[in-house]
Amino acid sequence: MCKLKFTLNSIVTSTSIVKVTESNELITMGNYINNIIICCLIICSTGIIYGTTKFVKSFTESQDDFLKSSSYNWFVRMSINLLGYATILLPGYIVYKYVRYSKYLVKNGGGILGKIIQRCFLGIGESGLLDSPEYVSPNANAQVQHTFSHDAISLLYCFLGLQISYLTWGYLQEKIMTQNYTNNNGESEHFKDSQFLVFVNRILAFMMSSLYLFIKKQPRHTTPLYKYAFCSLSNIMSSWCQYEALKYVNFPTQVLAKASKIIPVMIMGKIVSHNSYEYYEYVTAGLISIGMMLFMLGSSDEESDKATTISGVILLAGYMVLDSFTSSWQNALFIEYGTTSIQMMSAVNMFSCLLTATSLFQQSGFTQSIYFIIKFPTFVLDCLLISICSASGQLFIFYTISRFGAVTFVIIMTIRQGLAILLSCIIYQHRIAVFGVFGVIIVFGSIFLRIYCSNRLRAIRRRRAENINIKD
Repeated sequence: MCKLKFTLNSIVTSTSIVKVTESNELITMGNYINNIIICCLIICSTGIIYGTTKFVKSFTESQDDFLKSSSYNWFVRMSINLLGYATILLPGYIVYKYVRYSKYLVKNGGGILGKIIQRCFLGIGESGLLDSPEYVSPNANAQVQHTFSHDAISLLYCFLGLQISYLTWGYLQEKIMTQNYTNNNGESEHFKDSQFLVFVNRILAFMMSSLYLFIKKQPRHTTPLYKYAFCSLSNIMSSWCQYEALKYVNFPTQVLAKASKIIPVMIMGKIVSHNSYEYYEYVTAGLISIGMMLFMLGSSDEESDKATTISGVILLAGYMVLDSFTSSWQNALFIEYGTTSIQMMSAVNMFSCLLTATSLFQQSGFTQSIYFIIKFPTFVLDCLLISICSASGQLFIFYTISRFGAVTFVIIMTIRQGLAILLSCIIYQHRIAVFGVFGVIIVFGSIFLRIYCSNRLRAIRRRRAENINIKD
């Protein structure tokens, strides 16, 4: 009897082992098939977009004379750029849909591909990509004491750092996009590829932020990587619009448009997030609009009709809308996932480098830019300087906001925009009529009024809350 029971138990155990083995084999086979399908989806979608981009590029090259004569040729260049970005974004989107449909992350997760997909779509995985395994959270109760002299030196450091970085960046931006380069042979040519400038700015910013991540320990990074692609795309497109707009409008007009970003930010907040605004915010937005119109009417550059072309207005509007979306999306990631500013800078610039490099490769943009560099060596120095200014400016932005808050940062940047207009008018001899000067004063006066009213209202609400607590 005992032997019979032992035999039956052995058979049951053997059957269970066989079933488990078969189940593991089926899971392994399923993983293998899903991985093959994902790889095929990536290869097929990438090939289709790459082929489409090449076809569109060859067609536009055959119509090159017509495009050069058109004042809307920027639209064709933008479309080809977007096709290049789709070479990266479309395969990622298709894989994301397949991963959700097949429940890949529930069933799978092993292997290199599984870990990559977890990082991209869930934000989980082993530490070390954008964080530090040895990170120790600082003591929240530890208060860092700063003397008045220390705060004053730090504020002066932030002020000078931001002014030098962005005033130099603005000067070089206008020089590269509006001035001709001349070599020793007397040849003169104009640099046209705005996307290459976006790439060189982003690659150095990515290197600097990655170096900072390596030196300074960061908390655990939990943000799904694909979410950075949205603000990265809007960021590089806003920068492209900014560079491209200088072909149609003068630099002071562009700077004043950037100072007027409050209006599209309010509109986007109203439509997307259903935000409500105070009366003073509507009043200052209206004053900024009036000041901007006066400046446009008072701008008297006589080189061409750049300041009034439809293309310039469209590009500036595109820049403001895209830049507003970038800041809104990044702010949402900060709140939802607790991403640090350096992690954000590194991840966004990583995607920006990937997107712009792919597009430049497909359009032979690297070859053309390198040929321009060889022909005009002085262009290398301008590229290097504008990249250093852009990357260091981003670091100063993050430090200023973390050290002194967003209000102080806005005031410093508003002063920078006013100085940028003055510097451009002096160096490049932009002439502005009385109406234009009055418009500039209204715009910047409205911005400072907005800051004052915001702080005043915040102080009143804080006092009311304190009084209520005392009564309770």
